[in-house]
Amino acid sequence: MTGRIETRFAELKEAGRAGLVTYLCAGDPNLETSTAIIEGLPNAGADIIEIGMPFTDPMADGPSIQAGALRALASGMTLAKVLKLVRQFRSKDDRTPVVLMGYYNPIYYYGAERFLNDAKAAGVDGLIVVDLPPEEDEELCLPALERDVSFIRLATPTTDDRRLPTVLANTSGFIYYVSMTGITGVGAPTVDLVDQAVQRIRAHSDLPVAVGFGIRTPEQARDIAKVADAAVVGSALVDQIAKSLDQDGQPNAGLVDTLLTQVGDLAASVRAARQ
Repeated sequence: MTGRIETRFAELKEAGRAGLVTYLCAGDPNLETSTAIIEGLPNAGADIIEIGMPFTDPMADGPSIQAGALRALASGMTLAKVLKLVRQFRSKDDRTPVVLMGYYNPIYYYGAERFLNDAKAAGVDGLIVVDLPPEEDEELCLPALERDVSFIRLATPTTDDRRLPTVLANTSGFIYYVSMTGITGVGAPTVDLVDQAVQRIRAHSDLPVAVGFGIRTPEQARDIAKVADAAVVGSALVDQIAKSLDQDGQPNAGLVDTLLTQVGDLAASVRAARQ
């Protein structure tokens, strides 16, 4: 499979740097604002865009992303609208990889085959479905691969060498290493331990390794970018949205620019990490 994800990581390798992966929940705080932010991410420095599919019970996510998902659902966001957002993004940007991240329940009710067909047509490059283990690959993973949609698997600090080959068996695009046990946005990664984990994963796979969970500041992103192929930042961006809301849940006029500036600062640190 050679698509946007593979091309982007090849470009990063050629440039001698790691990438920045940004996560935002589609429709947070509303569809219009969310669309404006996501469309601005490539120029701000995001190398890969991870878009959350809002769900009522995001069990791997901490309070920040849980709140973002609930705001998106309250604004009327649906899985069909997530795909519409991707289609609109693709009409303006055909190069930046887009990965949808979420849980299987909304996909199941949408219809797995229908979802994969619609996602491929919309321009989705990869999926991260955190509650589908490798033992359930026939449910979504293998059909996704048949459509040249990458299925990106999570590896964690508790994924030992016996389990790792199973986790990686049908993984494509890149490997998402969870830098700590627990939920998103809580705590901070220990770079030495992340480095050891990345080296261990690389002994099992040639796929790029992106590291997420707990990366909030440009300094943390820079440190991770020294040892991994990409740094993933999500909760810090979702928190910025929360800070911009008034008592009625409406964003201030400067939210889009403020958040994209934040992404720019993160991108600059990631790009300078190996210089």
